[in-house]
Amino acid sequence: MSDSHHTPEAAPRPPAGPSAPSASPASSASSASSATYGASARHVRAKGEPRFPDGPKADPAGSHFERRIRSFQPRRSRVTTGQADALQRLWSQWGLDIDGQRVVDLAELFGNARPVVLEIGFGMGEATAEMAAADPDTNVLAVDVHTPGQGNLLGLADRNGLSNIRVGNGDAIILLREMLTPGSLAGLRVYFPDPWPKKRHHKRRLIQPEFLTLAATRLAPGAVVHCATDWEPYAEQMLDVLTAHPDFENAVPGGGFAPRPDHRPLTRFEGQGLEKGHVVNDLLFRRVQHHDGHREQPPTG
Repeated sequence: MSDSHHTPEAAPRPPAGPSAPSASPASSASSASSATYGASARHVRAKGEPRFPDGPKADPAGSHFERRIRSFQPRRSRVTTGQADALQRLWSQWGLDIDGQRVVDLAELFGNARPVVLEIGFGMGEATAEMAAADPDTNVLAVDVHTPGQGNLLGLADRNGLSNIRVGNGDAIILLREMLTPGSLAGLRVYFPDPWPKKRHHKRRLIQPEFLTLAATRLAPGAVVHCATDWEPYAEQMLDVLTAHPDFENAVPGGGFAPRPDHRPLTRFEGQGLEKGHVVNDLLFRRVQHHDGHREQPPTG
């Protein structure tokens, strides 16, 4: 998760939800309103004043849920004027604060009943936007906690008319466990998550048996989990954990890693890594159908 999960777009490393969107992208703010907001964005905020009054909350889940070992580490970086403008204008329409307080109706969230893919950790969102543009019949719920990336992806969606993107703010574990219904997802994407390279931090890695068990309850039979990483030890762990999990089967004949699918863009960061000799591994695993009611409920705690 970019939260600062290491993402290709970056260097290494609701109770109230959005209203049902219209079919057309959000209209751009007038130059006058943009200028007004630009001026207000420069003022010194009082203590406790929200950074973006009409944008994502700083901690949407608050203290409602137990403090667990997090697989992500929030990053702080500057929000540009354009990103701030997108957050202010578009969050109420295309944003989702992950507060864990209600179950999300995905058809209502997107305004249609098309299949939904969850993407955890999207960095600055360029690859997410490119995939959404190439497959307009698939809705993408992209989750991150990196505020500049949230604003950047909203801006990309707006400028390119990508009404099949929604941006989630918060912990994807809470989203999966508390806010999504069984079998509601058509796919899961985890691209370049934080590798947590130190051995004592391996427990923080996202792709673990417990996470896969939870994700399996929200994935429809046949849904594909697509992971990618440029950290080879983590790639090996991903392969081992996914291969051993009873709810998933390798979509690659004979097993092992998958060639990079055409639908996953080669990002600028990834290309630079490849030029330096980095090895990027993709994994494609399919949610298997169980006929005995196996694991129909998510784990608790």
